[in-house]
Amino acid sequence: MSNIVLHPGTPIKIAILAMGGQGGGVLADWIVEMAEHAGWWAQTTSVPGVAQRTGATIYYLELLPEAAAHAAGKPPTLAMMPTPGDVDLVVAAELMEAGRAMQRGLVAPDRTTLITSTHRSYSVTEKAALGNGIGDPNKVLDAGREAAKRVLAFDLQSLAEKAGSVISASLFGAIAGSGALPFGREAFEETIRSSGKGVEPSLRAFALGFEAAAKAPEVPAEIDTSRPAPTVPDRVANPEVQKLLDKVKAEFPAVAHGMLVAGLRRLIDYQDLAYAAEYLKKCGELRALDERNGGEAKGWALTQAAAHRIAVAMSYDDVIRVADLKTRGSRFERVKKEVGAKADQLVYTTEFMHPRLEEICGTLPAGLGRWLENSKGIGGFVKRKMEHGRRVQTGTLTWFLALYALAGMRRFRRSLLRHQIETAQQRDWLERVVRLVGKGDYDLAVETLHCRRIVKGYSGTHDRGDKRFAALMKAADELAGRPQAAATLHQLLEAAMADEQGRQLDAQLGMLLKSNPAGGAQLARQAA
Repeated sequence: MSNIVLHPGTPIKIAILAMGGQGGGVLADWIVEMAEHAGWWAQTTSVPGVAQRTGATIYYLELLPEAAAHAAGKPPTLAMMPTPGDVDLVVAAELMEAGRAMQRGLVAPDRTTLITSTHRSYSVTEKAALGNGIGDPNKVLDAGREAAKRVLAFDLQSLAEKAGSVISASLFGAIAGSGALPFGREAFEETIRSSGKGVEPSLRAFALGFEAAAKAPEVPAEIDTSRPAPTVPDRVANPEVQKLLDKVKAEFPAVAHGMLVAGLRRLIDYQDLAYAAEYLKKCGELRALDERNGGEAKGWALTQAAAHRIAVAMSYDDVIRVADLKTRGSRFERVKKEVGAKADQLVYTTEFMHPRLEEICGTLPAGLGRWLENSKGIGGFVKRKMEHGRRVQTGTLTWFLALYALAGMRRFRRSLLRHQIETAQQRDWLERVVRLVGKGDYDLAVETLHCRRIVKGYSGTHDRGDKRFAALMKAADELAGRPQAAATLHQLLEAAMADEQGRQLDAQLGMLLKSNPAGGAQLARQAA
C-alpha cells in the first residue's frame, strides 16, 4: 500500500532531480510505463539544466487512477511543472540535488517523502575552492528531516556500482521499497524486464535499493565524513620500496607512519624512488628537530604536519603531471565507465588545455626557460599563440602520442625551470619552520607547515595560492614571539581560503597592520 494519502481526483505528484548521465529520464519512463500498465493516467515532463556537473534536470510526473479520470467525464488535465509545497514524492539522484529541491520549496513537512542518494558529485565551486570547499552533507540531511514528512537517505550510487548497473535502477528499487507508490514489487520488476536493456544488472541494483529502503530507519543516520587512515603494509614486493618502508618504521613515531607511507606512494607515482627517498630525508630532519624540542609530549605534531604537507608540496601540478594523468589507461577506463560505453564502442575525450607562457617556460631546462620568459620577442610570440587555449582529443593517435611524450619528460623534471622554482620555495619554507622552532615557537612552526595547503592546482589557481602563501610566510615572521601567534596565523590561513578575491585575508592583514604598521603594510603589498 502507498504511504502517500490519495485524494479523489487528485494525482500523485513526483519530482525527480538528476544530473546528466544518471538515467533520470529512464527512471521517469519506468514509472510512467508501470503506472500505465496498471491502468493509470500518467504524464512526464522534463526541464533540462545546463548548470554545473553536466547539468541537473527536473523530471516531473503526475499519476492519476483511471477510475478518477473517468469519473470527471473528460480527460484529466495534468500539470507540466511542480508547484512548491505540492509534491508527494521527491527523488534526488545526488545529495546536493536534494538540497536544491528543498531550496525550491518542493519538499513539504506534511506531505513529501524525500528519497535521496547520499553520495556526492562535487560542484565546480567545491572543487575550485582554495581550501576544503566540500559542503557538509549532514547539513542537507538535517534540513531534510525538518522539511520532509519522511526521509530515506543512503548511498544508492555504490549499490548501483556493486550491481554493475546505474543509479536509476537502485533509485527505482528505493521507490518500491519505500512504499511511496501504490504498486507492488512485481510491477516494478516487470517494468524493468519489459525494457529489454541491461535487465539483469538493473534487477540486481533494484533489489539492493529495495532492501535498503525497506530497512531504512525512521531517522537517517549521519554521514561519516571522516577519512580512513592510510594503511601501512608489512611487506611490499619491490625491495627498494621495502627499504624506505623499513626506514619509516624504524625512525619515525608510529602516529606518523600512515601519512609517511601515503607520501611515499604519492611521490613514487609522481617521480621515482629517489624522489621519495628525498622526501623521507626532509621529513627525517624535521622529526629529529621535533624530538629535540619535546615533540613526543606534543603528539609529534610537527612530524605529522611535515609528513603531510611536504609530500603535497613536492608533488606540485605541472604540465608534465597533467599530461601523465590524461594519458593513463585507468583514466580512459574510468571515462568509459562514467559514460556507460559498451565494449564495442569508441570513446573520444576532448580536453581543454590552456598552458600559459609560464607553464611552457617551466617545462624547459632552467636556463632556456628563464631566457624565453625574459624574451619580449619570442616570449611574446609564444604568449600570443597560446592565448586562447586548445581543445584536444586524447583518444586520437596524434594527441595521445604528443601528451605521452610530454608525460615522459618527468625523467628530466629535476633540471627544468619549474622544479628549480618549486625547490627554492620549499627550501625557504622549511628553513623558516626550523627557525621558528629554534625560537621556541613550536605551534607557530606547525601552523606554518599547514599554510602550504593553500598552494594547489596550476595556472591562475596556483598563482593566487602562491601569492597568498608568500603573504602568510611574511605574517609568520611578523608573528614570531607574539602571544597567540599560531592561532593568529591559522585565522589568516582560513581568511586566505575563504574567497577567491582575497578580501577576507586583506581585512585580517589590515587588523595586523594596526598592531604593527610597518610589518602589516608589507604584508598587504605581498598579498595584493
